[in-house]
Amino acid sequence: MTAKKPAKQKAAPEAEEKPKGRPSTFTQEIADEIIQRLAKGEPLEKICRDEHMPAVRTVNHWREGDAAFKADIARAREEGFDAIAAECLDIADDGRNDKYIDDNGMVRTDADVIQRSKLRIETRLKLLAKWDPKRYGDKIQQEHTGKDGGALQIVLSSVDADL
Repeated sequence: MTAKKPAKQKAAPEAEEKPKGRPSTFTQEIADEIIQRLAKGEPLEKICRDEHMPAVRTVNHWREGDAAFKADIARAREEGFDAIAAECLDIADDGRNDKYIDDNGMVRTDADVIQRSKLRIETRLKLLAKWDPKRYGDKIQQEHTGKDGGALQIVLSSVDADL
């Protein structure tokens, strides 16, 4: 004889059940926050780590499906790149922690702080060069010219028979 399984009892409905997982439905409120944070120089991957934010792939899906949102993201990213560049200047100009007074009362340069500032600037500049190479990348241009900036001239000479 087989025992019957007890019927599952439904839990009492709560006043407001929170949806599980990250939001996947586009809302203007979330889109506006993403745009604002991108414009301040925060990468999308970092923004999407917040619990109340959708996953990066969801935002990318929204962007591909909405031309206005796509344009807003592009504009915000450009503003964000400029914000990162301005941050580099702020880091370079901030010398408050570059010096300290040692135990003997001597003023010393803190090489570790200076190196860390250089690393912070260099990292930001390298990312800017990758993210927006037209504006922040190194322009490398090679020109081949002849004498006095004129055209190149090719001169063929006969080779000695003895060689």
